[in-house]
Amino acid sequence: MAAFSRAKHRWKRDNLFRVLTRNLTGKYDYDLVVIGGGSGGLACSKEAALVGQKVAVLDYVEPSVKGTKWGLGGTCVNVGCIPKKLMHQAALLGTAVKDAKKYGWQIPEPIFHDWATMAEAVQNHVRSLNWGHRVQLQDKKVKYLNMRGSLVDEHTVKGVTKAGKETILTAKNIVIATGGRPKYPTNIPGAMEHGITSDDIFWLRKSPGKTLVVGASYVALECAGFLTGIGLDTTVMVRSIALRGFDQQMAVLVTDYMEAYGTKFAWKCIPKKVEKLTSGALQVTWMEINTSKEYQDTYDCILWAVGRAPETKLLGLDKLGVQINKETGKIIVRPDESTSVPNIYAFGDIAEGRPELTPTAIKAGKLLAHRLAGRSSELMNYHSVATTVFTPLEYGCVGLSEEEAEKRHGKDGIEVYHAFYKPLEFTVAERDAGQCYLKVVCEREGDQKILGLHFTGPNAGEVMQGFALSLKCGATYSHLLQTVGIHPTCAEEVIKVNITKRSGLDATVTGC
Repeated sequence: MAAFSRAKHRWKRDNLFRVLTRNLTGKYDYDLVVIGGGSGGLACSKEAALVGQKVAVLDYVEPSVKGTKWGLGGTCVNVGCIPKKLMHQAALLGTAVKDAKKYGWQIPEPIFHDWATMAEAVQNHVRSLNWGHRVQLQDKKVKYLNMRGSLVDEHTVKGVTKAGKETILTAKNIVIATGGRPKYPTNIPGAMEHGITSDDIFWLRKSPGKTLVVGASYVALECAGFLTGIGLDTTVMVRSIALRGFDQQMAVLVTDYMEAYGTKFAWKCIPKKVEKLTSGALQVTWMEINTSKEYQDTYDCILWAVGRAPETKLLGLDKLGVQINKETGKIIVRPDESTSVPNIYAFGDIAEGRPELTPTAIKAGKLLAHRLAGRSSELMNYHSVATTVFTPLEYGCVGLSEEEAEKRHGKDGIEVYHAFYKPLEFTVAERDAGQCYLKVVCEREGDQKILGLHFTGPNAGEVMQGFALSLKCGATYSHLLQTVGIHPTCAEEVIKVNITKRSGLDATVTGC
């Protein structure tokens, strides 16, 4: 014990000496230390190394409440975009099998889905990405430390391993890119004990069975969508509106399609408590807001999708005076991603006012790496960033919602062109296309610059990517009219749109 105590004091003395030496000489262990090994942090660290910086990246995954843990790569790779899209694809294949019969494929009954097979395949792919990221860091000479990082001062980071071993790193600049984690409701008895979050759903070895998804964010709807699509009894409990922050007309189309697809919705309801019965089932008591009536039902799984919280609590920000938004817990940053403390930067989901999207974090991280290395002064442009919600009927958008455009320009200052269309894929399969819709929100005067574009339909993400480029280039409605479409595609309908909402005319596309 005495030997251990002496070693501990020696470690503190040696590291204090290193910090004092750094302060006196201006020499650092690294040019850049990145805390956070998600998509943004990895992109920043690798880009910095490519432009000649000496870089270290610290990443440590705190297991979820349920004990789920994963490897290098952050939320997107492990418990977000990648496994979500793969499980969404599994659901789409289920629909395709049903459509296939109309196209002449002889498929023997019964058809069923095996969760374990899907989960193993998805998890194996994710593990391959974890390994790939480690190899890339090694190839690019980035030092990877599987440690929890925190700030000591504006040039010093303390790393702590799972076993509690501490390491001190000094750096000219420090970047925080730790992202966020799902929140549990703290006012609902049994919520944490008996529920899971998106940190867990993709790593379940067994099917979740009959599931209640609480929340109506894109995470909630995407998870509910693929669970329904693989044949599970799924209910979404919504307190107020779906897809808050998105265009609300499009949000209604998304949820209408989901209801027709088989997902159940409990609108204007809030859960009150969760209890585990002797049978193992989870009994949920909830209240209908408008009537205050209480209801109960049992489920095999409760998935909480009620928001995310930034990973800032263990970073030591308060000790250094790094300014945060007290309501959101996010770090306040300037346009160049700098914080209130010199030499400390933050970007991605942890930064206040930034889109919580992987591609924006990746691009912001790369641009920051170039600026810190003195190679560029280019700032990240956060305007007109496209995104897609991977619900059963996909919803892609770029630019302003109709509500936001009206707020900024006035109702008489915008023109909205729109169309209901039927994807060719839906025709022979006799699928309802009532929610396949697009609208182009434009300035009313002048060249009618496009302010926002919204699309529900197959492959919405693929459709929207190209149009996102056009908005960056200042596309106008006349540019759409001058563009020749690719026939027969869903994207073609965007450049054919000619009916305005203002006209009151039927916007249903007929013929080809």
